[in-house]
Amino acid sequence: MKKDSVQKQWDTAVEPWVDFVRTRKDYFRDEMNNPAMLELFGDIRGKRILDLGCGEGDNSRIMARNGAKVTGVDFSKKMIDFAIQQEKNEGFGIDYYVLNASNLHTFKENAFDIVICFMALQDIEDYQDAIKEAYRVLRKCGRFAFSIPHPCFEVRSIGDKVVGGWEYSKGTKYKSTGKAIYYKVDKYFGTRRDIVPWNMERLTKHFKTTSFHRTLTDYADALYNAGFMISRLKEPMPTKRGLAKYPKLKLCLRIPHSIVIEAMKC
Repeated sequence: MKKDSVQKQWDTAVEPWVDFVRTRKDYFRDEMNNPAMLELFGDIRGKRILDLGCGEGDNSRIMARNGAKVTGVDFSKKMIDFAIQQEKNEGFGIDYYVLNASNLHTFKENAFDIVICFMALQDIEDYQDAIKEAYRVLRKCGRFAFSIPHPCFEVRSIGDKVVGGWEYSKGTKYKSTGKAIYYKVDKYFGTRRDIVPWNMERLTKHFKTTSFHRTLTDYADALYNAGFMISRLKEPMPTKRGLAKYPKLKLCLRIPHSIVIEAMKC
């Protein structure tokens, strides 16, 4: 599949995605992944932050509300169009660009204090180049942090074959929270291109995107080869508010849904 085909997938998904994010239907983002990522940064007032794979700009706006000077990039022009329109409405001073994360030619070296990539690096085919570009545009001792679906537990199917996921007690419905017996893990090693069906009821329209399965070693090696030193690692757990409001998140107390990795430019 060509890069422009992956881009077209997200262009096609833009309207249901914007609704999904802006109406706070993505509780994995709001009550688990984002809080863990933001906790890493501490006080970001005045920090120059680059948001890779920013989509429609939700996380860029969160950073800006916390006092950062934010720049967002995404390869989907339609996503950036939505981000720019929201910026016109709210006026945070965020700059947006249509760019591929693996080629940040618009930016000079040492341009940013922090580079972030919220749940997007797994969708970037040239992830090694994207990591190298993050290193290039960061100042010395700058931080690069990204969140991804946890590679150890994300493999649920390969093509039409189910190879992993929760096993439920007999007679219970699929995804019936509280009755999951164990989580099956298989086919972790190796790299693979996967088609991800977004078919949750919370979406106004279903769509499919492309993602790339990689091991933790793949990501660690890419960081090392770019010059980074891994400084922190977090496996997010749901917030108390999230657990009270969304019972499905209780399963994330048993295995990690995602992982956050922070690396320093040495």
